[in-house]
Amino acid sequence: MSRRSVAAQVAEGTCPRCGADRAGDQRYCVECGLRLPIVTGGLAAWRRGWVRRFGWYPGDWVWLTLLAGAVAAAGAAVAVREGHGHTALASASTTFVAPAPHLSPSIRARGPSGRTVWPPQLDGWTVVLVQSPAPNGRKGVAALAAHAARDGLPQVGVLDSSRFASLQPGYFMVFAGIYGSETDADTAVPTVRAAGFAGAYSRQIAR
Repeated sequence: MSRRSVAAQVAEGTCPRCGADRAGDQRYCVECGLRLPIVTGGLAAWRRGWVRRFGWYPGDWVWLTLLAGAVAAAGAAVAVREGHGHTALASASTTFVAPAPHLSPSIRARGPSGRTVWPPQLDGWTVVLVQSPAPNGRKGVAALAAHAARDGLPQVGVLDSSRFASLQPGYFMVFAGIYGSETDADTAVPTVRAAGFAGAYSRQIAR
């Protein structure tokens, strides 16, 4: 069985936070209490197919963000068209512009996988592969990050924990993925563990 198939099975058969076994209709982990990702229905089937094809999953929130963006773009296009058709009326009345919908942070980041730089001023979630005390130096964790990137994990980089308020200072941490919610990061944990990083866990990154 391929590693991608194993990752898909692990993602649906275990808790992404603590690794405890779960049933398909189980909503909460009996070990740690985490609300579990749904593994039935169209979205779950899409997630399963994505993992088998690419070996990783960006998170359910990505599709909701894209849908919200498409709806916002369509609404803007209609507003512009109607505005051109009613220029005289618009000039005689007050125009109300609805605020843009709140979207999750972008998952885009600078640098290729293995040397991904966490976006400035962005608070989010990630999957931590391993951490090492800062006095040990950055060379070892940088080599591990490069190895993880070659194995196909997305957006791999190294964080200096001292630069983030949500992390205990004094460590270099190898991370994979930039996510807008804890649930999406938890969903990605089994994929990272199946890639050979059994101790991987989700973590909030905030400045």
